[in-house]
Amino acid sequence: MKLLIVDDEPLELEQLNYLIKQKWPIWEIHCAEEATQALNLSRENKFTLAFIDIRLPDISGLELIELLKKINPNLNFIITTAYQNFEYAQKSIKLGVFDYLVKPIIESELIEVIQKFIDSHGYLIAKSKMIEEVLEIIESDYAGQISLETLAESVHVSPTYLSKKFSEEIGQGIPSFIMKYRIEKAKFLLLEYPDYNMALVAELVGFHSQNYFTNVFKKYEGVTPSKYREVKSGTHD
Repeated sequence: MKLLIVDDEPLELEQLNYLIKQKWPIWEIHCAEEATQALNLSRENKFTLAFIDIRLPDISGLELIELLKKINPNLNFIITTAYQNFEYAQKSIKLGVFDYLVKPIIESELIEVIQKFIDSHGYLIAKSKMIEEVLEIIESDYAGQISLETLAESVHVSPTYLSKKFSEEIGQGIPSFIMKYRIEKAKFLLLEYPDYNMALVAELVGFHSQNYFTNVFKKYEGVTPSKYREVKSGTHD
């Protein structure tokens, strides 16, 4: 997982970095002391989670979150603050902030909120840097032509070796993982974008045939994509 930490206090950055690395040593963490640096880092990296200090010297943490979401709409946020302010809490909820931590940050609370994020988002924890990199590639390129062979080439190992390591660490094979990942993305699009037709949803998640998409979706979810949207959105009879 790639993390971004934004805080104008170097000691705070160092502490958060240290505490997270102790628990999840293979995670890639980038730190920024001000908004411009954070925005530049976000343009260069696909972060999964960002810790944002609510009070920054140039703009507020909430303003920074709005700018970061324009660069990466899928980025998730945890606010760090020394103040329990109701107005900030209201605004952060509207921005879809996942949670917040009150300074001084306690290690157990930090671990708890990260674990809650992992559990709620179905994020899988790899044991090696190689498999972590493979998961990141799948997350970025799932809608394109992606396979065991292309992934193995990206991390410079043989397909056989990668398949074995992936199954050991993640508990399933790469082809089935990619297919399930695409279905999960399709479920999100079906509910968040009700105006998207089935052909568009299929294309956006990497299926070049709407019929094949429908069949695979029904295999995993027990209903067609159309019925899933109806049931979950409450539009069925």
